Amino acid sequence: MEVEHYAKGVLLEPFVHQVGGHSCVLRFNDKTICKPLIQREHQFYETLPTEMRKFTPQYEGVVSVSFEEDEDGNLCLIAYPLNGDHDNLESIDNSDCEPKNKLLRWSNKKTVLLENDKITKEWVRQHRKEEKMKSHKLEEEFEWLKKSEVLYYSVEKKGNVSSQFKHHNPWSMKCHQQQLRRMKENAKHRNQYKFILLENLTSRYEVPCVLDLKMGTRQHGDDASEEKKANQIRKCQQSTSAVIGVRVCGMQVFQTGTGQLMFMNKYHGRKLSVQGFKEALYQFFHNGKYLRRELFEPVIKKLTELKSVLEKQESYRFYSSSLLIIYDGKELQEVTVDSDPEDLEDLSEESSDESAGAYAYKPTASTVDVRMIDFAHTTCKYYGEDSVVHEGQDTGYVFGLQNLIGIIKEIRDENSE
Repeated sequence: MEVEHYAKGVLLEPFVHQVGGHSCVLRFNDKTICKPLIQREHQFYETLPTEMRKFTPQYEGVVSVSFEEDEDGNLCLIAYPLNGDHDNLESIDNSDCEPKNKLLRWSNKKTVLLENDKITKEWVRQHRKEEKMKSHKLEEEFEWLKKSEVLYYSVEKKGNVSSQFKHHNPWSMKCHQQQLRRMKENAKHRNQYKFILLENLTSRYEVPCVLDLKMGTRQHGDDASEEKKANQIRKCQQSTSAVIGVRVCGMQVFQTGTGQLMFMNKYHGRKLSVQGFKEALYQFFHNGKYLRRELFEPVIKKLTELKSVLEKQESYRFYSSSLLIIYDGKELQEVTVDSDPEDLEDLSEESSDESAGAYAYKPTASTVDVRMIDFAHTTCKYYGEDSVVHEGQDTGYVFGLQNLIGIIKEIRDENSE
């Protein structure tokens, strides 16, 4: 593939802040990510109730993604504008993008990470040469990462912390390599896929700390096979999902005290007891020096508001969806002495406006985000085609939110100054 072929498309990169989920998430640009289009999830975003929009990523459309391999064997995913009608999505089969129930070998090729408007052939070839020299080391690292559930990486003091996520986030690398492998295996049969574009929720943060929580007491969709259903029920029963309606699905935290990035994956999250879940939450809000107590009230406020919104949603079931909690791991700037957490929360949301004044709290330092993601198994009576129709609120999800709020309040009260 010649370099000039990128001109009308966007070379997709791994999304380095993905900490959970099995669907590959890719970086489209600084403020937008994309993932394989699943019809049910696409329908959710297209028909999303207004009151839920502040708790989900902004939906930005659909693109066509092709798998391409150049003469040197480098694998790339390129996004192109969609041609034709966006509405006729049933004609596109995206089943190949779904994870298969089998072990997938790691590819020893790595996507070339480029800015399309700056690339040259010479630069590309030099970059590929350097990447190939690293390939054997990467292969060994991937095999080790697959077996590791909690990892710590020391950050180079001279470097930019945020730039180092791309070299260390094991889950992001895992999902990206598997996506490339799946598409390569199916390249003979098809080479066009539809991906949805969504808001990059981490773009506003310098050093995003992300907690991915699997919500609800039930994870299998109504259309799940008996085998899938039994598997999901077993996972819930053997984890905190059955007891408190929530479990850890992934986490990344920057600990300024030790200068380390910490990653926890879903396999570790499934093993946690309720007390272990509480300790994981404590760890998420601790930066290695002290507990980020100023985050508790904004998080509790947003979770309580989300709970109130979901209690009013008729018929929705958010099976297997996740809840993200995101804040900035960069150390806080100085603030006025009389500021309290609720004031900081309000100020952080307005501080992008210069009129906030000299005492404005930096958005990257104080803003906490709470968002629902992953709606591939969501159902609602308004969808029409579903054979099973539920009534009332999603009690399993609301139960999980109620317990999550309670546990965060416990951590807050036990660690008050």
